Amino acid sequence: MGGLGTSEIIVIAVVALILFGPSKIPDFARSLGRAVNQFKRGLSEGLEDASAAEKRDEKPK
Repeated sequence: MGGLGTSEIIVIAVVALILFGPSKIPDFARSLGRAVNQFKRGLSEGLEDASAAEKRDEKPK
């Protein structure tokens, strides 16, 4: 339960193809790829900033 099987993915792909047409699908995929890359880049920058702030806040003993 909760996972997508092969048949569900095929149905979703066919519906998307019918609704948006074959010319728009690559544009959506490209935009999705860019969004994922920006999210990953922002996440890694946030983690780097957090670790830098943590190191800066540590007091020498």
